[in-house]
Amino acid sequence: MKTPMSRTEEGLSASELVDARIAELGDWRGEVLAKVRAVIRAADPEVVEEWKWRGVPVWSHDGIVCTGETYKEVVKLTFAKGASLEDPAKLFNASLEGNTRRAIDIRKDEAIDEQALADLFRAAVALNTTKKKKGRA
Repeated sequence: MKTPMSRTEEGLSASELVDARIAELGDWRGEVLAKVRAVIRAADPEVVEEWKWRGVPVWSHDGIVCTGETYKEVVKLTFAKGASLEDPAKLFNASLEGNTRRAIDIRKDEAIDEQALADLFRAAVALNTTKKKKGRA
C-alpha cells in the first residue's frame, strides 16, 4: 500500500523531502533514518509522513506518533505520547523524565531491534486511534 503524502509549501511531498534529507546526510545517520522509516512504514501502511518545524520528518496516524530528528551524534525518534506506552524491550533511552514524550537515541553502529520498534510504533498508533475514538463518543 502506498504511504499517504502531505504537501509542503514548496510543492514537494513530505516523503520527497524525507528522501532528500536521507540523501543529503549521506552517512550513517541517513542509513539509520532510512531504516527506521522502512520499519515505520511496514508497521503501519496508513502512516502519513509530514515535514514540520523547518525540516523534521514526522510520522502521524490520528495525530503525531513520532518524529525523526538527526543530530551529529544521534538519530532521535521522539514519540509524542511515549510516556503512556509500555516499552518491554526498553527502547526508550532519552527524554525519560517528562510526563508525555519519550525518545530513542540511536548512535552510530548501534543495532536497531526492528521488531520491537515496529511493536512500539503500532502501540503508539493504537493509543492515538483509541483516544480519537473516545473523543468522538
